[in-house]
Amino acid sequence: MSDTTKSGFSADERAAMRQRAKELKAQESAAEALQAVVEKIASLDEPDKTNAERIHAIVREVAPSLQPRLFYGSPAYANAEGKVLFFYQERAKFKARYGNLAFFDGAQLDDGTMWSTAFAITELSPADEKKVAELVKRAAGL
Repeated sequence: MSDTTKSGFSADERAAMRQRAKELKAQESAAEALQAVVEKIASLDEPDKTNAERIHAIVREVAPSLQPRLFYGSPAYANAEGKVLFFYQERAKFKARYGNLAFFDGAQLDDGTMWSTAFAITELSPADEKKVAELVKRAAGL
């Protein structure tokens, strides 16, 4: 007896179709998440908008494997397992005088027995952008 069903597809063929559907859904979800982040950044007031745009561009350049997504309504970046490594919290969210680039323990920024995991940002200078790029690379394990 053949291992095909009434549909005419074998078990292996059905499994391949399920896998492809799962891949397409993941691609769609990733595209939707990216679009949500881009839209969120565009909606921010200055200077958060410019800061978030620069951070987003840095992440896309130095760690393109990170997945953009929203984290409690803020632009965030996750690893391949979907764990958020860091996010940019706009100042308006909590009526603060600065934005906040915050990293979670998965970012592994460890440096001795004490290290920073959050950075206040009023605006990003070229030197600051270089520091953000270094932190993003470390967070992504690069």
